[in-house]
Amino acid sequence: MKFLNKLQQFMYGRSGLDSLGIFLFKLYLVLLVINIFMKSNVILIVTLVLIIIILYRMLSKNIYKRSDENVKFLKIKKKFLKPFSNIKRKINDKNHIYKKCRYCKTILKLPLPNKRGFKKVKCPECKKRNKFLILREEKIELIRNNKSK
Repeated sequence: MKFLNKLQQFMYGRSGLDSLGIFLFKLYLVLLVINIFMKSNVILIVTLVLIIIILYRMLSKNIYKRSDENVKFLKIKKKFLKPFSNIKRKINDKNHIYKKCRYCKTILKLPLPNKRGFKKVKCPECKKRNKFLILREEKIELIRNNKSK
């Protein structure tokens, strides 16, 4: 119990682990496993540098600087993962199909058709008609607007 109190006092005012720290730790583990099979000195040095960076970031008292680094990392991560977000949504949602409006590039959530056929669907954002493979008339939901504001 005494040790936990001392540890809490030591970590008070320090940043701890954040998204960037977790990513660096996962990268460290992957490189460690690769190094077990390849036995490379370069990978060993990189893993040592990574663990030093992780510890430095975790124990740093400059919370604002570490927070800025984490925000930059999250922006880069979001840019990198953006093309894959629709794939995950399409796999998980079995009742709808997702199509892009030809004119404004907005992603539309359309009900899954019962049988094949083409219907014209009005985009709620740009109010223009698009031709999609759909048969049921239901409310169309706006998922994401790709227009820059």
